[in-house]
Amino acid sequence: MRVLIGQAAGAAGFRRLPDLPALALRLGRALRLALDREIALRRLFLWTPVAAGAGALLYFGAEREPSLWAALALLLTTAGLAFAARTHPRLFTPLVVFACLSGGFFSAAWRAARVEAPTLTRVGVGELTGFVEELDPRREGARFLLQVASAEGLPDGTKPARVRLTLHGEPHFSAGDFVVLKARLMPPAQASLPAGYDFARDAYFQRLGGVGNVLGRVETMPPPDPASFSLRFFAGIDRFRNALAARVYERLQGDTGAIAAAMVSGKRDYLSDDAKELIRKAGIFHIVTISGIQMSLVAGVFFVGLRRLFALSRTLALNYPIKKWAAALAILGAVLYDLATGSRVGTERALVMTLVMLVAILFDRPAMSMRNLAFAAFFVILFEPEALLGASFQLSFAAVAALIAVYETRADARFVLRGEAQPRIGLDSPWERFVSALSHVATLGPAAALLTTFCATLATASFMANDFHELSPYVLVGNPLTLAVIEFFAVPCALLGAALYPLGLDGLLWMYLGLGIELVLKIAHLIAAAPGAGLPVKSFAPSAIFFLTLALLSVVLWRSALMRLTAVPFLLIGLFGAAAEPPFDLAVAPSGETAALRVEGGELALMGRRSNDFAAEQWLRADADPRTPKQAGRATCDDLGCVAKARGGQMVALVTKREALLEDCAKADVLIAPFNVPQACGAKIVIDRSKLAETGAATLRFADNGAEWTTARARGEDRPWSKAPKARPAPPRSVATEAKREEAAEE
Repeated sequence: MRVLIGQAAGAAGFRRLPDLPALALRLGRALRLALDREIALRRLFLWTPVAAGAGALLYFGAEREPSLWAALALLLTTAGLAFAARTHPRLFTPLVVFACLSGGFFSAAWRAARVEAPTLTRVGVGELTGFVEELDPRREGARFLLQVASAEGLPDGTKPARVRLTLHGEPHFSAGDFVVLKARLMPPAQASLPAGYDFARDAYFQRLGGVGNVLGRVETMPPPDPASFSLRFFAGIDRFRNALAARVYERLQGDTGAIAAAMVSGKRDYLSDDAKELIRKAGIFHIVTISGIQMSLVAGVFFVGLRRLFALSRTLALNYPIKKWAAALAILGAVLYDLATGSRVGTERALVMTLVMLVAILFDRPAMSMRNLAFAAFFVILFEPEALLGASFQLSFAAVAALIAVYETRADARFVLRGEAQPRIGLDSPWERFVSALSHVATLGPAAALLTTFCATLATASFMANDFHELSPYVLVGNPLTLAVIEFFAVPCALLGAALYPLGLDGLLWMYLGLGIELVLKIAHLIAAAPGAGLPVKSFAPSAIFFLTLALLSVVLWRSALMRLTAVPFLLIGLFGAAAEPPFDLAVAPSGETAALRVEGGELALMGRRSNDFAAEQWLRADADPRTPKQAGRATCDDLGCVAKARGGQMVALVTKREALLEDCAKADVLIAPFNVPQACGAKIVIDRSKLAETGAATLRFADNGAEWTTARARGEDRPWSKAPKARPAPPRSVATEAKREEAAEE
């Protein structure tokens, strides 16, 4: 009977189930072979800056400030062990990884120790003197960076190293001047949302001890001591940039002039809010930044132009290495361009990559490779490890890594289609040959621009969603348009216009640039008006971006198709984490003066007498809410505070004056206050000044048994940019007593 059933099953076409152990064995063997190919291609080196970056991120994730000497000892130990085990591959590789981790950790700790400077702890008014380092004129007023020489009247006698000030009138001074002024200063703002942008951390690494507004006039005076050479040098560059930006803006006017000034000089303060919103929706905001594309084009113009110029002489062309001469001069031109445009992270990355490529030409080595990007990453991690946490670094490196990966895939496809042997990467299976042929077809003609744009967009999508909570579906149209404008308008006009500006012969060039920008703005209006131009994305789970980054790295750093498939599980875990993060019901700013509550209907309503548009925008974006702070709903408010009812029925009160404590403590389930609340307050959850000093910005999710907290500060956190709160003074026990004391004080 069994024989007959087996014969019938075979006749019916049934097949045996796959042999899973044998399949796993074959897969493991294939993975080992693929890894051997990657090792032969020396691709493991590309993971060393990843390990160093992970070490730097571990430093920023520490709850307490690590010991610099302990970090140095760990680095020396792991590096010494790796050197000793260099002849033992199985030991050498993991030890190198640990050494890179230790190196990134020490680099971040060392950087934090180098930039340490006093920071304001509370709001104050003081008399300041100092040198103006950088001035950014606006359509109305200006913003400038002051290197403080003396400070009087600030809280606790603090003397910040630098402060950033806003002037509402026209500035009658420039970078490099020594000024005296009176200003109202406040500490750099903490993050308005857990895992959100932390200006206080960025300010610490810029040695920025306070921000505020100028009160009265700014007077210039002779300095007591001469400025340093570096300050005079960069102040001179800033004056030239401002003069060039003003010239371009005055010539073209409006948003066209503002965009042109930003593209030429890197000064973006002339841009209106409407223009920023327009180009953001169109997915071309990088058009107003000095990007890596411009750096590469400028270096290319110098290299190709000078080489062609030298080739005009037969004597030079036949007897001297004019290619290397052109590369050396292009290095100088690229460095000068970086300095002249403000030297931001994106241009620094592009500058390092460009310099590596040009130096490779000097030494007759291949120029275009992922190793150049690795060296650029090492440079940033060594000198500015805090940049890893910023969107500029993430977007810039992700996009360039994707473009280089496409370039490498295209090169591999050419070998396969020509029938040449490929022992380096082992493209010997029919599937790999099919993928290579498809890749080659997709990288020809107009399809090449679309493919590279598509790949760069995919590479940066997770960072765009995590950092800005928005995706631009029409970036495939906007990016090629931006590239065309930069190639044919911005770079030629910037180089020629800067050269002709001192002669007064630059006017026609700016008119030419204006034509290109007006074309871009017209198309940007069409893109922004299209349905789905900006897709809001809610905040991710903290681990989601980690796995999405691993997925991206697996795709761009490996060369073989099988190793690139290791990105799939990372991608699935990351997408699941991004989609599974539940929304918050209440968000509270670190000051306690504003909050956002999810009300009936599921939308956020803003609470607070004072408008905090920056915090409100962060909350709305994190909730995938396309409304602006002005469009968002508001809670019911009066002179004493605001009250609102959450969608779960909880009553939330934000108290601005102590007179309201007696009533709101008795009625509210959640009470928020920018001051210390007495212990006898009957609210189930009290979020006051002392609580927020421990937690920083906080979000809550309401449940039947209480609330789930997510905080910007970890328990016991004590970092240079996020100091541990001081001991809390004992609050009054009685709400009524405290209210009466406040009334007596006012009388």
